[in-house]
Amino acid sequence: MARIAVIGAGMGAMAAAARLAIGGHRVAVYERAATHGGAVRRLERAGFGFDTGPGLLHLPAVYRDLFVKTGRESLEDSVTLTQVDPASRHVFSDGTSVSLPNASRGGVVAALDAALGTGAGERWSELLVRAREVWDATRRPLLEDALAGDPSALGRDPYPAPAVRRGLFRRGAPVLADVARRELDDPRLAALLGSYALAYGFDPRTAPASAAVLPYMEQTFGSWYVRGGMRALADAVHARCVARRVEFHFGTAVTGIVEKDGRAAGLELADGTRVEADTVVAGVAPWLLPPLLSHGAGGAWPADRVWDGVDPGRRCEGPGRLRVCLALRGTRPSDTAHRTVVHTADPRAEAAAVASGELYDSPTVTVLRPDDDTLRPDGASESVTLGVTVPPHGPSGVDWRAPGLAERAADAVQAVAAAVLPDLTDRLLWRAVHTPADTEEETGTPGGRLPRPALAGADGAHLHPGNRLLVPGLYLVGGWSHPGGGLAHTGMSGAIAADLVMGGPGGSR
Repeated sequence: MARIAVIGAGMGAMAAAARLAIGGHRVAVYERAATHGGAVRRLERAGFGFDTGPGLLHLPAVYRDLFVKTGRESLEDSVTLTQVDPASRHVFSDGTSVSLPNASRGGVVAALDAALGTGAGERWSELLVRAREVWDATRRPLLEDALAGDPSALGRDPYPAPAVRRGLFRRGAPVLADVARRELDDPRLAALLGSYALAYGFDPRTAPASAAVLPYMEQTFGSWYVRGGMRALADAVHARCVARRVEFHFGTAVTGIVEKDGRAAGLELADGTRVEADTVVAGVAPWLLPPLLSHGAGGAWPADRVWDGVDPGRRCEGPGRLRVCLALRGTRPSDTAHRTVVHTADPRAEAAAVASGELYDSPTVTVLRPDDDTLRPDGASESVTLGVTVPPHGPSGVDWRAPGLAERAADAVQAVAAAVLPDLTDRLLWRAVHTPADTEEETGTPGGRLPRPALAGADGAHLHPGNRLLVPGLYLVGGWSHPGGGLAHTGMSGAIAADLVMGGPGGSR
């Protein structure tokens, strides 16, 4: 039985902890915050509840596998999981709207043809066929297996350009905006494709064409909701860890990783306590590891001898997420879509503003209206969350703590949402605003940035450091490590890291 110390109680760290505990190891988790779940949080007030992290689950098979591998109770035994249908409703700037059914290629084609004109559905479907080639080429090396020591092959974009006349794409590999403009031939379809990228924290003007795999994953494997919100999923994973006798130490900051005989051998805590361990699993942003190694007992570990394959130097970039939580009086209409995306009139201008650290006055807004009686005080009320991709907190973004800034931004978001909530002003009881500064405070991630899923192409610019490091006995897990951010990807990182610790090749299958 090995002693394993886990830094952080985020989703990836807990997924690894549960798997390691079921393997017979003694696992202890040390978390600086007062609770588990990382960015998967819930805001509660006056009987209302709101997700301030992810609002939907994609690729639920990742968590089904976790629960199957760590106990008798399945995921469905532990939470109430339902498929959202329609998967999303989209409202474009010209007033056109379309509802896309969940996990139905034929249904999506028919819906797009009916709303946008004959041929629109087929063009979208053909793009997703090419996106499937990206999925088939990258599913194992990019998602299911440990990152190769030489990941250069993933620097090539596997998105297959269609057979088109010469000169269709500009010189060099196309970016997602090129794909949207040239293959979809409709600004509304282009906005649809770009909105998936922006929601995951990517700029469609610079993201590789392989980012087309993001809508492919959602439309192929479906969008799912957990009753009680995604926080209920975090609670279920934590409960599974506790059932497997994982120890949790909350309000316990780690200040150093102990080095002994050239390997990670434990932790130093903020109160001066030294925790001995045979293995350390770090569920932290990778750029925080060198300081932890240099502050730990036993001497500094050279930074250039930490990373295996991908250096995280430029991986702490990207936007944040603003969430406006609305407590409304009145009953939610029965035909309301769970998720509605209200698209901006100028997606390129929005992406440029976010990339340059500026707030955009009329952004793309995602409106989440779950039909969930656990998130409202009674049947005559409704909880609604508005989400927007925004610049991060700090020098490279905006100062979200500046007086009045968050409220002004929330006003702009609320004005956009009025397109699908016309009675919002009359129904509003109160609102709460959750900014990237709040995310930074809760998770410790500089700027409250979104960890983005890994993508192939762009010479490896969108890969993350691997879960196995060059420091013996030290492993990396979570959204800032391979295979990246998002609930599904983070769960995969936990499976890969646990397999590596237990002597396997590192696989999430």
